Amino acid sequence: MKAIAFPLLLLSTVLAMPAASYAQETEPDQSDMIVVMAQRSGAPMWTIDTEQGTIILVGEIRAVPESTPWQPDRLREATAGASRVILDIRPKISPGDILRLIFAGGRITRLPDDTVAADYLDPPELARLAALEEEYEQDYARRSFLITAFDLLSRRLRFNRDTMDDASEVVERAARRNDVPRERAGEVRGEDMLDNLAEAPPETHLPCLDAAMTAVEIGSDLIEQRGDDWRSFDVPAVMANPLEVALGRCWPWADQEMGADLRGIWTDTIYGAVQAEGVTLAVVPLRVLAEEDGVLDQLRARGLDIAGPAWR
Repeated sequence: MKAIAFPLLLLSTVLAMPAASYAQETEPDQSDMIVVMAQRSGAPMWTIDTEQGTIILVGEIRAVPESTPWQPDRLREATAGASRVILDIRPKISPGDILRLIFAGGRITRLPDDTVAADYLDPPELARLAALEEEYEQDYARRSFLITAFDLLSRRLRFNRDTMDDASEVVERAARRNDVPRERAGEVRGEDMLDNLAEAPPETHLPCLDAAMTAVEIGSDLIEQRGDDWRSFDVPAVMANPLEVALGRCWPWADQEMGADLRGIWTDTIYGAVQAEGVTLAVVPLRVLAEEDGVLDQLRARGLDIAGPAWR
């Protein structure tokens, strides 16, 4: 069962959502107060003023280190005053999807047929992997490159240990506590995600493995640096951090089909919020907002005026 736990964990941590939303009017001066309160939390964010109200886009990174000096209580207060919140996408997983995962487990967690890592990696990359195997007393020869990459990032680099609540967790709990309407950015069927992952050729995960090895080779200092840059609103530095690079090069974001679908959902959802009244507070993965031709670029291309820190 441990061998199939990672895809479920990935499916749940990649995404996050709640229920339906209903427009609520917010006075202009109250809107300004909500924006200021949200900004004082220390999370990087962007605002879009519309004829009907204001959209706040909170740029989220997963696994914020405990050492990062941001103020989630202020984001909770801002959430309590919002007209609605939009949270990350989650897969819709059915009991049938769990069975599908069990039967497809080997296709997801191991290399196909009798192949081994040496059949796919060039000599320098294979030497790097062998060095990490020796250092951590692991055997990665038959493991899926995605599983190997996640093992390196989570269990060896330990990027998701000693962390605070993510912004989406803070906002979701505050919205539920204060009866603020919650909305999904979109919905992706678990069946589609599992099929996409199971059918991906091993070669498609090589950039993920390479970036994960680079992050582990650099060491844990980059974890705190990523948190500090996020808190300092240095978005280009966060995007260039080897840990963030690794997370962005792994499935599902790096998958040509699935990644494009997820990004399209976010862009359409935020653009659709332009017609909503009051304050819409959305928590969006920073890499999806700030990457080249990402959500912020696409919203600006559609004529929206975006205020906030430079993202490139």
